[in-house]
Amino acid sequence: MNVKILKIDKEVLIDAKILDSKLVKMSLPSINEGWRFNFNKHTKRKGFETYILVSAESLNTIEGCLTFEMKKKVEPYMAYIELAPHNKGTKRKHSDIAGCLIAFACRLSFLKGEDHYKGYLAFDVLEENKENEVRLMTVYSNKYKALRIGNSTTMIIPPEGGQKLIEEFLNR
Repeated sequence: MNVKILKIDKEVLIDAKILDSKLVKMSLPSINEGWRFNFNKHTKRKGFETYILVSAESLNTIEGCLTFEMKKKVEPYMAYIELAPHNKGTKRKHSDIAGCLIAFACRLSFLKGEDHYKGYLAFDVLEENKENEVRLMTVYSNKYKALRIGNSTTMIIPPEGGQKLIEEFLNR
C-alpha cells in the first residue's frame, strides 16, 4: 500500500510503502539492531502477519514495523508496533510512520474483523515503567483515537476513529 510520511529535515511528505513481510526478501528488525521487539520471531507465530514500512528513497531500510493478528479468528489485534531506532527522539529522520501503520491496522480491522468486531482494533500498552505506560496510552488516546478499556492496559480504536485515521494517514 502506498502512503506518505514526513521527511523531517526537509519538512516534506515523501512516498513510502507498507509491505507484507512475506513478500519481501528483507531481514526483519530485531533486538540486536536496536529495536525493542524481535519481529522475525513473532512473524513465525501462527496467525501473525507482519508488515513493514519503507520509504521510496530507501527501499532497503525499514522505517517501522507492525505485527497484526486475528484473535480467535474474529477479533483484530495489533500485537506489536515499533518505529525504527532512527525515527525516535529529537533526531528522528521521519514522522507519521506510527500513524500510517496504525491506520493500516485499522484498515485490516474493517477487512478481516467478524461480526461485532468489524472495524474495531484492539491492542495492549505494556511498558516496564507505569509512568511510560500512562504516557503512551495518552498518546494513543489523543493522537490515534484510542479508548482505554476500564483500568486495564487494553485499548481499542473504534470504527469511527479508525476511519478518521485511514483518511488522515492512508488516503492523503
